[in-house]
Amino acid sequence: MTRSLYWADGYREKLRTAREAIAMIRPGKRVYIGSACGEPQELVKALSEAAARVSGLEIVRMMSRETTSLSAIADKTKDHSLSIRTLYLGSAGTEQIARHMRFITPVNMSEIPGLFLTRKLPLHVALVQVSPPDDFGWMSLGISVDVTLAAAQSADLVIAQVNPMMPRTMGQSFIHVNNVHIIVEHSEPLLSTSLRNLVPVSDWIGRHIARFVEDGSTLQIGLDAASKATVKALTDKNDLGFHSQYITDDVMHLFASGAITNRRKGLNDGKLVASCAIGTPNLYEFLNDNPGVEFRPSDYVNDPFIISQHNRMVSLNVAQTIDLTGQVSAEASEHTFFAGVSGIPDFVRGAKRSKGGKSILMLYSSTQDGKRSNIVTSLKDTAVVVPRADVHYVATEYGVVNLLGKSLQERVLALIEIAHPDHREQLFEEAKDARLIGRERKLGEAIRGIYPVDMEETVVRDGEEITIRPSKPVDERRIQEHYYSLERSDIQSRFFHDKASFGRSDVEPASQVDYIKDLTLVAVVGEFGFGRVVGVGEYLLLVDCNLAEVAFSISKDYQGKGIGKLLMRKLARAARDNGISGLLAYTSPQNKGMISLFKTLPYKVKTSFDGESLNLSCRFDEMAENGNK
Repeated sequence: MTRSLYWADGYREKLRTAREAIAMIRPGKRVYIGSACGEPQELVKALSEAAARVSGLEIVRMMSRETTSLSAIADKTKDHSLSIRTLYLGSAGTEQIARHMRFITPVNMSEIPGLFLTRKLPLHVALVQVSPPDDFGWMSLGISVDVTLAAAQSADLVIAQVNPMMPRTMGQSFIHVNNVHIIVEHSEPLLSTSLRNLVPVSDWIGRHIARFVEDGSTLQIGLDAASKATVKALTDKNDLGFHSQYITDDVMHLFASGAITNRRKGLNDGKLVASCAIGTPNLYEFLNDNPGVEFRPSDYVNDPFIISQHNRMVSLNVAQTIDLTGQVSAEASEHTFFAGVSGIPDFVRGAKRSKGGKSILMLYSSTQDGKRSNIVTSLKDTAVVVPRADVHYVATEYGVVNLLGKSLQERVLALIEIAHPDHREQLFEEAKDARLIGRERKLGEAIRGIYPVDMEETVVRDGEEITIRPSKPVDERRIQEHYYSLERSDIQSRFFHDKASFGRSDVEPASQVDYIKDLTLVAVVGEFGFGRVVGVGEYLLLVDCNLAEVAFSISKDYQGKGIGKLLMRKLARAARDNGISGLLAYTSPQNKGMISLFKTLPYKVKTSFDGESLNLSCRFDEMAENGNK
């Protein structure tokens, strides 16, 4: 292009109408259109009007809102006037995506700028939207930097729609007037959107996930009602950071509440980093000239190496379907406004490599009508977005599981545990048919049990966190390891005889519970999903007398820390809440620990000896006169 001595002179020379600008696009060219809410609507409208007069155009776009349907033109002309290369699955519904499947180009978001800049996917024209130039001739790409910056840097012909309503965002978001070929001045409201309203299912997912986000974590958050619910659940956190593909109104509110400070990120401290904004005019006003927000292109924001350098990086993304081996599909669905291949794998891998990091995938356990499970035996004709080896945490409204390092059999048990109860039995039988679990396996009443997350409690003993919680089917192996670790005297106290082998018949009753008639609590230390069971407390309802028989075992190195007392009180509270009349225990007269433990309850304790064992019992409607210590 001709270089002007003063950028303002060049600016005036480059001014054209939208129609004049689009007329300069020659047939057979590849045309990039600015993405998401940064789409230059006036230029796209002019392009659609000119489509009948051109041929062979290839439109490259990422997450288009389709305000002017170029897909319809492609259908009508059978791709003669233009064809479309979609680099990201956007807000189009599943039916529309299925109709235009031929347009989709699966590629990781972090790799797209490189395709443009290296000319492996050469762009002939870039249609972008920018803010008005500042005193030095710099224009900001505003809310759409992602891959648009690379497109503007590499295209042969750059047509910029200058819109005074585009916010001037900070960071690596600027292009100079001298590097633009044609300028179209047109003021119009930016595209805006808000995520769907919260529903109880989303709210439950958010509550589950909030427990796994520690103060000082750096967040990446996807786009969905479940993501919105998760953000809502994080308002009580402190010193969170943000490094994510998208910034939304909900993130803005989290920042305004003081939960996000960006002080402990470990990289770009003090800066909220994103590559694109999707939201309302309030969000765009918040971003304008905000020095606390930095926009960078996708080859930086989505680079797994960059992501991994953050402290406690937590990626939160929405999946559509997961199979029992852990393979994940994340295409657009009826629940999801924006989803696709592009960004999720980058953040899943980067977050897992971060010190203290977590990758969490959220999904609804079933379709909206409840008729189809979103946890399936195998993915068939659906694209795998996250391979099974990359999956870390998975959350539904029924809980959270950690699949990292788990065998296929352990994954089956874990995922069925958080599946919708109406579909668990079928999944269990299908898993047997697929040889993912043994034919002899059974889940009993646990097949329909709802994990009582409210019973979880974390205490600190000698500087170590110990979590007391209900057992799960996936705990089977860890409970078995706990029994094998017990001292001989503790085995005799728990099982009333010497025992050197603990098979499935000994362990299954403790891991396959219904949480009402049959409840097992475990005390666990260590990382979620990899913890060691150091204590087990169980009750089993005796229907004839409506009393629950209790039994306990505590690892030797954790005895004397009050764990047994905690387990006993939680079992008693659960039994009482479930309509059971009281507790019963059989032990040896020499088991002073069990006797004193039983007497810590605030109920009148009765004792009797049948010649072999000491029987302890209490009823919840008979309080001790002076209270038991």
